Amino acid sequence: MAQKKRPKKATRSHPAKNKQQRKKIGVKRKRKPSSARWLARQDKDIYVHAAQHEGYRSRAAYKLIELDDRFHIFKPGQRVVDLGAAPGSWTQVAVSRVHADTPGGGRVLAVDLKFLDPVRGALILTKDVLEENSISEIRTILEGPADVVLSDMAAPSTGHRKTDALRVMTLCEGALDVAKTVLSPGGCFVVKVLKVGAEINLVKSLKKEFVSVRHAKPPASRSDSSESYVVATDFRG
Repeated sequence: MAQKKRPKKATRSHPAKNKQQRKKIGVKRKRKPSSARWLARQDKDIYVHAAQHEGYRSRAAYKLIELDDRFHIFKPGQRVVDLGAAPGSWTQVAVSRVHADTPGGGRVLAVDLKFLDPVRGALILTKDVLEENSISEIRTILEGPADVVLSDMAAPSTGHRKTDALRVMTLCEGALDVAKTVLSPGGCFVVKVLKVGAEINLVKSLKKEFVSVRHAKPPASRSDSSESYVVATDFRG
Protein backbone atom coordinates (compact mmCIF):
# COMPACT_ATOMS: atom_id res chain seq x y z
CA MET A 1 0.00 0.00 0.00
CA ALA A 2 1.47 3.36 -1.02
CA GLN A 3 2.36 5.69 1.86
CA LYS A 4 0.92 9.16 1.90
CA LYS A 5 3.50 11.94 1.62
CA ARG A 6 3.66 14.20 4.65
CA PRO A 7 3.11 17.87 3.88
CA LYS A 8 6.27 19.95 4.18
CA LYS A 9 6.52 22.23 7.21
CA ALA A 10 6.34 25.91 6.51
CA THR A 11 9.69 27.56 7.24
CA ARG A 12 10.44 31.19 8.06
CA SER A 13 12.91 32.92 5.84
CA HIS A 14 15.94 34.46 7.59
CA PRO A 15 16.25 38.26 7.19
CA ALA A 16 19.98 38.03 6.61
CA LYS A 17 19.52 35.43 3.87
CA ASN A 18 16.82 37.52 2.26
CA LYS A 19 19.17 40.49 2.29
CA GLN A 20 21.88 38.42 0.61
CA GLN A 21 19.40 37.17 -1.97
CA ARG A 22 18.29 40.73 -2.74
CA LYS A 23 21.90 41.69 -3.29
CA LYS A 24 22.40 38.76 -5.67
CA ILE A 25 19.45 39.72 -7.84
CA GLY A 26 20.41 43.37 -7.80
CA VAL A 27 17.70 44.78 -5.55
CA LYS A 28 19.00 48.03 -4.00
CA ARG A 29 17.51 50.48 -1.59
CA LYS A 30 17.18 53.93 -3.03
CA ARG A 31 18.96 56.78 -1.28
CA LYS A 32 17.16 60.01 -0.68
CA PRO A 33 18.26 62.65 -3.21
CA SER A 34 19.47 64.98 -0.44
CA SER A 35 21.63 62.22 1.10
CA ALA A 36 23.06 61.31 -2.28
CA ARG A 37 23.95 64.95 -3.00
CA TRP A 38 25.61 65.32 0.40
CA LEU A 39 27.69 62.17 -0.11
CA ALA A 40 28.70 63.29 -3.59
CA ARG A 41 29.78 66.70 -2.29
CA GLN A 42 31.74 65.13 0.57
CA ASP A 43 33.48 62.78 -1.84
CA LYS A 44 34.69 65.69 -3.99
CA ASP A 45 35.63 67.99 -1.07
CA ILE A 46 39.40 68.41 -0.75
CA TYR A 47 39.03 69.61 2.85
CA VAL A 48 37.14 66.46 3.83
CA HIS A 49 39.93 64.30 2.41
CA ALA A 50 42.62 66.47 4.01
CA ALA A 51 40.92 66.24 7.42
CA GLN A 52 40.76 62.46 7.17
CA HIS A 53 44.42 62.29 6.13
CA GLU A 54 45.69 64.68 8.83
CA GLY A 55 43.54 63.35 11.67
CA TYR A 56 41.16 66.28 12.16
CA ARG A 57 37.64 65.46 13.27
CA SER A 58 36.01 67.63 10.62
CA ARG A 59 36.83 69.89 7.69
CA ALA A 60 36.05 72.91 9.92
CA ALA A 61 39.61 72.68 11.25
CA TYR A 62 40.86 74.36 8.08
CA LYS A 63 38.61 77.37 8.61
CA LEU A 64 40.39 78.13 11.87
CA ILE A 65 43.81 77.35 10.39
CA GLU A 66 43.17 79.80 7.56
CA LEU A 67 41.86 82.46 9.96
CA ASP A 68 44.93 82.07 12.16
CA ASP A 69 47.31 82.21 9.20
CA ARG A 70 45.69 85.49 8.17
CA PHE A 71 45.05 87.20 11.53
CA HIS A 72 47.69 85.59 13.80
CA ILE A 73 45.18 84.65 16.48
CA PHE A 74 47.32 82.22 18.48
CA LYS A 75 50.65 82.34 20.26
CA PRO A 76 52.37 79.53 22.19
CA GLY A 77 51.44 79.47 25.87
CA GLN A 78 48.04 81.17 25.53
CA ARG A 79 44.83 80.22 27.31
CA VAL A 80 42.01 79.43 24.87
CA VAL A 81 38.28 78.78 25.31
CA ASP A 82 36.52 76.96 22.46
CA LEU A 83 32.74 77.37 22.74
CA GLY A 84 30.50 74.89 20.95
CA ALA A 85 33.56 72.73 20.47
CA ALA A 86 31.99 69.47 19.23
CA PRO A 87 33.19 67.48 17.37
CA GLY A 88 36.53 68.98 18.40
CA SER A 89 38.39 70.01 15.25
CA TRP A 90 38.82 73.64 16.35
CA THR A 91 40.03 72.39 19.72
CA GLN A 92 42.62 70.23 17.95
CA VAL A 93 43.92 73.25 16.04
CA ALA A 94 44.02 75.43 19.16
CA VAL A 95 45.94 72.75 21.11
CA SER A 96 48.51 72.55 18.33
CA ARG A 97 48.93 76.30 17.92
CA VAL A 98 49.34 77.17 21.62
CA HIS A 99 51.33 73.99 22.35
CA ALA A 100 48.82 72.85 24.97
CA ASP A 101 49.93 69.25 24.50
CA THR A 102 53.50 69.96 25.65
CA PRO A 103 54.89 70.71 29.15
CA GLY A 104 54.78 74.42 29.90
CA GLY A 105 52.53 75.07 26.92
CA GLY A 106 49.17 76.78 26.72
CA ARG A 107 45.80 75.74 28.09
CA VAL A 108 42.73 74.92 25.98
CA LEU A 109 39.22 74.46 27.36
CA ALA A 110 36.59 72.94 25.06
CA VAL A 111 32.98 73.67 26.04
CA ASP A 112 29.89 72.05 24.54
CA LEU A 113 26.51 70.86 25.76
CA LYS A 114 27.10 67.65 23.78
CA PHE A 115 29.46 64.91 24.90
CA LEU A 116 32.89 65.45 23.37
CA ASP A 117 35.43 62.67 22.97
CA PRO A 118 38.74 63.52 24.70
CA VAL A 119 41.17 65.71 22.78
CA ARG A 120 44.81 65.25 23.71
CA GLY A 121 46.06 68.39 25.47
CA ALA A 122 42.61 69.91 26.06
CA LEU A 123 40.28 70.20 29.03
CA ILE A 124 36.60 69.50 28.39
CA LEU A 125 33.52 71.00 30.03
CA THR A 126 30.11 69.56 29.11
CA LYS A 127 27.94 72.61 29.63
CA ASP A 128 25.45 74.92 27.93
CA VAL A 129 27.29 78.25 27.63
CA LEU A 130 23.97 80.09 27.98
CA GLU A 131 23.46 78.77 31.53
CA GLU A 132 24.01 81.34 34.28
CA ASN A 133 26.86 79.58 36.08
CA SER A 134 28.77 78.53 32.95
CA ILE A 135 31.07 81.58 33.00
CA SER A 136 32.16 81.02 36.60
CA GLU A 137 32.95 77.37 35.82
CA ILE A 138 35.00 78.38 32.78
CA ARG A 139 37.04 80.86 34.83
CA THR A 140 37.67 78.28 37.55
CA ILE A 141 38.90 75.63 35.11
CA LEU A 142 41.09 78.07 33.15
CA GLU A 143 42.90 79.17 36.34
CA GLY A 144 43.33 82.62 34.87
CA PRO A 145 41.99 84.95 32.17
CA ALA A 146 41.72 83.74 28.58
CA ASP A 147 43.74 85.15 25.71
CA VAL A 148 41.42 83.81 23.00
CA VAL A 149 37.73 82.89 22.92
CA LEU A 150 36.46 80.94 19.92
CA SER A 151 32.86 80.31 18.92
CA ASP A 152 31.89 78.17 15.95
CA MET A 153 28.49 77.49 17.50
CA ALA A 154 25.47 76.86 15.30
CA ALA A 155 21.84 76.06 16.09
CA PRO A 156 20.07 73.15 14.35
CA SER A 157 18.71 74.34 11.01
CA THR A 158 15.00 75.03 10.67
CA GLY A 159 15.23 75.48 6.91
CA HIS A 160 14.19 79.12 7.26
CA ARG A 161 17.20 81.33 6.63
CA LYS A 162 16.26 84.32 8.78
CA THR A 163 15.08 82.16 11.68
CA ASP A 164 18.35 80.23 11.57
CA ALA A 165 20.32 83.49 11.53
CA LEU A 166 18.47 84.84 14.57
CA ARG A 167 19.08 81.61 16.47
CA VAL A 168 22.77 81.80 15.65
CA MET A 169 22.82 85.43 16.81
CA THR A 170 21.50 84.36 20.21
CA LEU A 171 24.47 82.01 20.48
CA CYS A 172 26.83 84.77 19.30
CA GLU A 173 25.57 87.12 22.00
CA GLY A 174 26.02 84.39 24.61
CA ALA A 175 29.56 83.80 23.37
CA LEU A 176 30.29 87.54 23.57
CA ASP A 177 29.07 87.59 27.18
CA VAL A 178 31.57 84.84 27.95
CA ALA A 179 34.35 86.65 26.08
CA LYS A 180 33.77 89.95 27.88
CA THR A 181 33.97 88.19 31.23
CA VAL A 182 36.91 85.81 30.75
CA LEU A 183 39.19 87.64 28.27
CA SER A 184 42.25 89.50 29.42
CA PRO A 185 42.93 93.00 28.00
CA GLY A 186 44.35 92.65 24.51
CA GLY A 187 42.55 89.34 23.98
CA CYS A 188 40.92 88.01 20.81
CA PHE A 189 37.39 86.81 20.03
CA VAL A 190 36.50 84.78 16.93
CA VAL A 191 32.82 84.10 16.24
CA LYS A 192 30.78 82.61 13.41
CA VAL A 193 27.86 84.64 12.06
CA LEU A 194 25.34 84.19 9.25
CA LYS A 195 25.39 87.20 6.95
CA VAL A 196 21.73 88.07 6.48
CA GLY A 197 21.76 91.47 8.17
CA ALA A 198 21.09 90.30 11.72
CA GLU A 199 24.81 90.43 12.57
CA ILE A 200 25.02 94.24 12.29
CA ASN A 201 24.09 94.87 15.94
CA LEU A 202 26.63 92.29 17.09
CA VAL A 203 29.37 94.04 15.14
CA LYS A 204 28.38 97.36 16.75
CA SER A 205 28.69 95.77 20.19
CA LEU A 206 32.05 94.28 19.30
CA LYS A 207 33.43 97.63 18.17
CA LYS A 208 32.73 99.01 21.64
CA GLU A 209 34.69 96.20 23.27
CA PHE A 210 37.56 95.62 20.80
CA VAL A 211 39.96 97.92 19.00
CA SER A 212 39.79 95.99 15.71
CA VAL A 213 36.77 94.11 14.27
CA ARG A 214 37.11 92.41 10.88
CA HIS A 215 34.94 90.10 8.75
CA ALA A 216 36.41 87.10 6.94
CA LYS A 217 35.18 84.15 4.92
CA PRO A 218 38.02 81.60 4.86
CA PRO A 219 38.49 79.53 1.69
CA ALA A 220 37.45 76.37 3.58
CA SER A 221 34.00 77.86 4.17
CA ARG A 222 31.67 76.58 1.46
CA SER A 223 30.90 79.19 -1.19
CA ASP A 224 27.15 78.52 -1.01
CA SER A 225 27.07 79.06 2.75
CA SER A 226 25.99 82.36 4.31
CA GLU A 227 28.43 81.86 7.18
CA SER A 228 31.36 84.14 7.78
CA TYR A 229 33.56 84.90 10.76
CA VAL A 230 34.17 88.02 12.79
CA VAL A 231 37.66 88.35 14.22
CA ALA A 232 37.78 90.92 17.03
CA THR A 233 41.21 91.71 18.44
CA ASP A 234 42.76 93.83 21.20
CA PHE A 235 40.02 93.57 23.83
CA ARG A 236 39.69 96.85 25.70
CA GLY A 237 38.96 95.13 29.01
